[in-house]
Amino acid sequence: MSEAARILPNLPKIASARPQSLPYEPVCALFRRYLHGSNLKFTPERAMILDAVLRQTGLFEAERLVGELQKLGHRVSRATAYRTLAHLQDAGILKQVFFDNKQSYYEVIAGRQTYDYLICVATGKVIEFSSDKLRKLRDEICREHGFEPLSHQFHIFGLSPESQNTAQPAPTDVERDPVGAPTKD
Repeated sequence: MSEAARILPNLPKIASARPQSLPYEPVCALFRRYLHGSNLKFTPERAMILDAVLRQTGLFEAERLVGELQKLGHRVSRATAYRTLAHLQDAGILKQVFFDNKQSYYEVIAGRQTYDYLICVATGKVIEFSSDKLRKLRDEICREHGFEPLSHQFHIFGLSPESQNTAQPAPTDVERDPVGAPTKD
């Protein structure tokens, strides 16, 4: 088991409503420990990206994060941002979420409640949800197999009510009789 996996379960879980913020110091210390163990430095750029990540609520895209930092006047390269996001994942602070092969998203998991997702395959709409029943089922499955649950991802792909309402049958120009032959008026 990695060092990050042993450290992460000791972080306090916050049960208040979203948006939540974890005190900066414990997550910063967790990231510093990970970097030190990997013989990497805690640079001002990594600190700035960590701060911006911890201010995110829900899912976010790497490109949006870079854009927000640049709008604030920070000089950050995409390469540095993507590398830092990978380090934050390895440290157990973030998780990368894939809904399809086109786009990946990130979510802060350190000290925050994890969420699961309903994804509409027609519109791309994503709804976050949290279920005690699902967590209990996860824990039961883990016990059956001797696992200690650390986290999980659950995605339900389907059609949202909006996409179901727009999926009307195509109108026909010619009416047909019961056996399928066109009728004449």
